[in-house]
Amino acid sequence: MNPRAGGRLPSMNDVAREAGVSLGTVSNVLNKPQGCRPETVERVQAAITRLGFVRNLNARSLVGATSHTIGLNVFDLSNSLFVDIARGAQATIRERGHQLVITDSDTDQRQQREHLDYFDETRVAGILLAPQFDPDDDIDRLGSHGRRVVVLNHDTPGASWSTVLVDNEHVGYLAASHLIGRGCRRLAFVGVPESLQPADERRRGVARAVAESQAVDLLDIKTSDLQIAGGIVAGRQLLAMDPQLRPDGVVCVADLTGMAIIQVLAAGGVPVPGEVLVMGCDANINAWGGPVTLTTVAQHGDEMGSVGAQILLDELADPTRPPTRHVIRPELIERSSTAALAR
Repeated sequence: MNPRAGGRLPSMNDVAREAGVSLGTVSNVLNKPQGCRPETVERVQAAITRLGFVRNLNARSLVGATSHTIGLNVFDLSNSLFVDIARGAQATIRERGHQLVITDSDTDQRQQREHLDYFDETRVAGILLAPQFDPDDDIDRLGSHGRRVVVLNHDTPGASWSTVLVDNEHVGYLAASHLIGRGCRRLAFVGVPESLQPADERRRGVARAVAESQAVDLLDIKTSDLQIAGGIVAGRQLLAMDPQLRPDGVVCVADLTGMAIIQVLAAGGVPVPGEVLVMGCDANINAWGGPVTLTTVAQHGDEMGSVGAQILLDELADPTRPPTRHVIRPELIERSSTAALAR
């Protein structure tokens, strides 16, 4: 019997008959082969190969067996931070004998909910969630169904679930302090009109560094989005300003925005880093090209994903473990876009 020949899919009963063993022996070979005799494992595996049998893990979870699948939903896989999170999580999950299924919300909160519902319906063992917006309602719903969730890169004070995140306020503080240390006295912070937690926290960090300096002005520039298009809009706003009032240092919430600003300023005759220093805050590898390389702040997404996976697997092994909050310190990465101002 072979499913590729157009027949029905072979079952475990078919495998048992083909191998000349009991159904329980097939189950043991599939789930606990270390406890079976080698010759029995070889017979069952040979039957599986001949029949083209593939076990149904979803059906297995429905009858009460333990799932070894972890779901990871990220907000935007076009941002390399979330790619790093996925890589870190996958490495740790595989080391612990589990498998990872990754979904991307593509910056759409509705898609995030659909992906979480899919994880819930397929009975994954646990969920890693890297959202952009407040996930409280989704987590409460999943928790009521017995799903354990660990949240990455989003903070909820007093949360009843574990959280792993970067110190985004310190991200902003590092960025502004770096520009001030380079001699900038008029800073601009480029963000978006809506409230996004990482952006809001970075803005607070920038404001703290400005307040400590006591000699620096801060201007907020709101743009359409945190992609290249938003950077073009912000760059044009900067070009249109009186050169005597134009910010000489620009902190962008996102690297893609900063990259676009550099290109717009250069095309308009304002050299970076000669007249204006520009930097990003999210270490997005997609924004690292071009003749002027972008200074940024590393958020160590691989560590975030790995630590989150470790916490989730430990909580699944011991459901009585209390929730924990792990904060990762960011790191400044200096490149040519903040080399020096021409005074």
